[in-house]
Amino acid sequence: MADHSPVLRIVTSAAREFLEPLGLARRGRSRLWVDDHGWWLGVVEFTPPRTAGSGLHVGAMWLWHDVDHLAFHVDAVRVGAELFRSEDQFTPLARGLGRQAAAEVSALRERFPALPDVARYLTSRPVRRGFLWDGFDAGIAAALVGDPDTARDHFERVFREDALAPWMVAAREKVCELHAIAADRDAVTAWVVRGVDSCRSRLGLGPVPLAIS
Repeated sequence: MADHSPVLRIVTSAAREFLEPLGLARRGRSRLWVDDHGWWLGVVEFTPPRTAGSGLHVGAMWLWHDVDHLAFHVDAVRVGAELFRSEDQFTPLARGLGRQAAAEVSALRERFPALPDVARYLTSRPVRRGFLWDGFDAGIAAALVGDPDTARDHFERVFREDALAPWMVAAREKVCELHAIAADRDAVTAWVVRGVDSCRSRLGLGPVPLAIS
């Protein structure tokens, strides 16, 4: 559904007030903002409801997935929609969402300051049957920090998932490749750098010197 112009204007103003000082960039004229860390992104979406208004979704995206769209691989927060009834009523609500988005972005930065912190987080999450990407991400992070045994354990969780769709077959093919090189940290790093470079290009983020650390 097309956004009502007062809503988009108010939401954008709130996002600029609270997110631009943190260095986030807006994606075109959308409700999406990104916090670029080279090989991962903090992603903020002021989610549109069925009627005029806005919710909030903040999370992290690992660019080794090499996709052409923004995604939430780790959820930080989801907030239900604040509905628009008038500019006076909605403006403070939008500012509240902007303030909360900034706080969640800061919390993600504190949670994931470096690769070892990401690896500890991803490998310590409870196993969730049916969440194929959990094992994929945890395996990659473990291999990148030089823990091939943990990496293989997580990759093998992916093998135990039924490949019921073409994207799952493609994911398992990637995991087979990564499982075979898990003990070669340099090879895994090269694989990740290629994927991140490709993903950044597909997202129009532009190249940056990558330090996967």
